Amino acid sequence: MAMLTVRNLPDEVHRALRVREPQHGRSTEAEVRDILESAVKPSSRLLMGEALAALGRKIGLANADFEVFDRVRDTTPAEPPRFE
Repeated sequence: MAMLTVRNLPDEVHRALRVREPQHGRSTEAEVRDILESAVKPSSRLLMGEALAALGRKIGLANADFEVFDRVRDTTPAEPPRFE
């Protein structure tokens, strides 16, 4: 896990952290981790598969629309690379 050092933290910010930590029952480090996580991680993540499925539903794609890929797909086994 990564480590982070914060230099020149204003005294009032440190005091505010020290006040917050017992309110949430955590250490100062745990409080800072929680604050950083909530600041940089979105509360709801957009997952690529869900986005693509929603797009397909929106434009009305069905499984039959993808059958053409099975017909035109090259099924020839790949040749291994040669290092000669």
